[in-house]
Amino acid sequence: MSLQSMTGYASAQSHIGSETPAVPGVRLGLEIRSVNSRYLDVSFRLPDEFRQLEPGLRDLINKQIKRGKVELRLSVETDNDSGIGTPDTALLKNLVNVQNHVRMWLPEAPVLSVSEVIRLSSQAHATSTADMTPHIVSLASEVVGQLSKARQREGMKLADDLRGRATQLHALAEQALPLVPLAVDAQKQKFLERWREALALADTQALPENVHERALAEAASFAIRSDVAEEITRLTAHLHEITRLLTPQKHPEGVGKRLDFLIQELHREANTLGSKSSTIELTRISLDMKVLIEQMREQVQNLE
Repeated sequence: MSLQSMTGYASAQSHIGSETPAVPGVRLGLEIRSVNSRYLDVSFRLPDEFRQLEPGLRDLINKQIKRGKVELRLSVETDNDSGIGTPDTALLKNLVNVQNHVRMWLPEAPVLSVSEVIRLSSQAHATSTADMTPHIVSLASEVVGQLSKARQREGMKLADDLRGRATQLHALAEQALPLVPLAVDAQKQKFLERWREALALADTQALPENVHERALAEAASFAIRSDVAEEITRLTAHLHEITRLLTPQKHPEGVGKRLDFLIQELHREANTLGSKSSTIELTRISLDMKVLIEQMREQVQNLE
C-alpha cells in the first residue's frame, strides 16, 4: 500500500450531447477534495434527483481512500449556446394526433401554443437521470483516481521530509549518548562535594559510623536518577521503527495512526531527557529534539 497524504483535490468534466436538435446537451462537472481527519468522513453535494447515487459513489471512494474528510460535488448544466432547436416532424405529427383526439372529446380544450409544443418536445427527448448515471459513475471513478494519485504524490513528499527529520534526530541522539556517563559522573561528584562541605560544618562525633557508606549510596542513587541512557535508547528504537514504516513500497495500512503514536512516544522521551538533564549541552539537545519532533507531528497528522 502506498503512503498517502489526506489532503488533495481533483476535478473532471463531461459533455452529454443530444441527438435531437430541439434538446440542449448536458454538461457534467465533478470535483472532489479531502483534508485531514481522524477517520473517513465522506459527504456529497448532489442535485436532489441524483441522491440515489450516494451509496454507489460512497463505495467507490471507500475502495481507494481510508482516512480523511472527503467532499464530492456534482454540477449538472444544460448548454447555454444551444438555442431553440426545431422539433422533429414525427413528434409534431404525434402532438397533432394527440391534440385532435383530446379536442374530439373536449371541444373546448385550447389549442397547443408554440411555447407548449417546444416544452413538450424538450421533455420528450430530455436526457433522464437514468441515462446520465453511467456517465456520472465513470466521471466519479476518474476523479477519485486522480485524487488518490494526488494524495500519493504529496504523501511521498511528506515521507521524504519525515525521513530527513528522523535522520537529524538520530544525529542528536548520537551526540547525546557519549555525554550521558560524563553527566552521571559529574552529578555524583557534585553530590559528594556538597556532602563533604556539610560534614565539615557538622559535629563528626555525633555522626553514625556508616555515614560515608550511606553518602556513597546516596550519591550513586542521585546519579542514577539523572541517567538518560534508557530514554535515548528508546528514542532511537522509535526512530528506527518510523524509518521502517516510511520505507518506500512497504507502508502498512493505517501507517498514519502508527506514526502518530510513535511521535507521541518520541515527545515523551525528549521531555524526560530534558527534565533529567544535568548539563547545558544535554538540555540544548533535548530542546532541538522537541523542535524536530513537533515539526514531524504536524506532517504526520496529514498522512492517511
